[in-house]
Amino acid sequence: MVACFSLSTLDVLPARNINASAAARPSFNPQDALALLQKCAGFNQLKQIHAKLIRTALHEHRVIAGKLIRLCSSYGETKHATLVFQQMENPDTFVWNLLIRAHTVNSCSHQAILLFNLMIVRGVSADKFTFPFVIKACLDCSYVEKAREVYGAAVKNGFSGNIFLNNVLLDLYIKCGIIDDAMKMFDKMPARNVVTWTTMVAGLVHNGSEWMDSAQKLFDNMPVRRNVVSWTAMISGYAKSDKPEKAFVLFAKMQRAMVKPNEYTIVALLKACSRLKSLKLGCWVHEFTIKNGFEIGVFIGTALIDMYSKCGSLDYAKRVFEEMEVKSVATWNTMITSLGVHGCGQEAIELFKNMERLKVQPDALTLTGVLCACLQIDNIDMGRKYFNYMTECYGVKPNSEHLALLYTMYLKLLDSALPAMLRDETVCSMESKVTHSEKDALVSMRHNIQYMEEKKRKGNSGHGILVKTLGEGETV
Repeated sequence: MVACFSLSTLDVLPARNINASAAARPSFNPQDALALLQKCAGFNQLKQIHAKLIRTALHEHRVIAGKLIRLCSSYGETKHATLVFQQMENPDTFVWNLLIRAHTVNSCSHQAILLFNLMIVRGVSADKFTFPFVIKACLDCSYVEKAREVYGAAVKNGFSGNIFLNNVLLDLYIKCGIIDDAMKMFDKMPARNVVTWTTMVAGLVHNGSEWMDSAQKLFDNMPVRRNVVSWTAMISGYAKSDKPEKAFVLFAKMQRAMVKPNEYTIVALLKACSRLKSLKLGCWVHEFTIKNGFEIGVFIGTALIDMYSKCGSLDYAKRVFEEMEVKSVATWNTMITSLGVHGCGQEAIELFKNMERLKVQPDALTLTGVLCACLQIDNIDMGRKYFNYMTECYGVKPNSEHLALLYTMYLKLLDSALPAMLRDETVCSMESKVTHSEKDALVSMRHNIQYMEEKKRKGNSGHGILVKTLGEGETV
């Protein structure tokens, strides 16, 4: 058991004494309560119903309490779910499971694990539903050793052959990058279903190109019918590999197998088009998408913009962007970056201004796109302005890429900008705030600039000197 789960921290649910002595009205029975909960339209209404249940002494009814906890979970109200739980004198395994699950699905996974520990300490027996919920919580927290402990307890309770439980642990090993343990787990499983095989294939693909051959062999040997998830996992893997053409070979096989693609399949194919720089293939995928009834929403639309830009057609990218009814910040970022890459820096700046007018919150990638646009049009003052503006107004923390872009702006105008760089309060103040690696990069920048100024004094303009920008050589 990991150290943070000491018994002194387990009792997270102090006993509550609820005075519900009021006699229940005969006209309001459990069936009425469940019907009322079924019609519940929001958390405020739920609290009113809960108060009525307490007044009528139905709050401890096992099924009703379970329904209350489920509804609290759906509204993201884990504290109120815990309150419902506390009001029960002797909650059984069913109710404990609901509370643990409520915390797991609402990103309170550490609390879910503490609840499991408390459940065991209080002598409540876990069942086949308890352990998967807890292992999922361990995955969210990256508590691999705790997951092993929980799985060991499940085995001792006779659940070693539970395929759902085994799939959950397999998924944890893969997502935590423990491929050897995942392979051993897979080989030892007494039974496997399509989820088992798909989890393993997708996991190998997710862990890098070096696992693609193993993933392909596993995929080819699947004894169960391959579903859209397994096909898409392989297609996506090839789209990101050095063999993107194989994504289309596999897609053709998927079509012959009569497996209908989903939007993730489409996006994977668009990524393969980008890697191949094939506008013709990209247009074909776009046409296929429309003919097969896919909505050009945020996910596919953003991927189309990116593909058209990388395949050289800014006009097509613009057309997709303009026709999209709903745009996410990722959509705006992709279009801004595309304009900058294609030499339309001023247009990218105008698009960012439009993004602001529409109250879309920018992020770190937006700042990268805007700085690239400023660099493209040689406007250092504007670049510095947006650097400071987005940091101060939107709370965007500068990263190494932002610093590299700011640095490159100064280097483009050595004669006038170098002295300013040494006095620049922005960079000076950042040295106390950035990460260790970024701080090293800033120090390196300043040393390089001082070196080039020394060269200038000796009659060398500084042009052509190889400088190190964040570890990469760049000729100025």
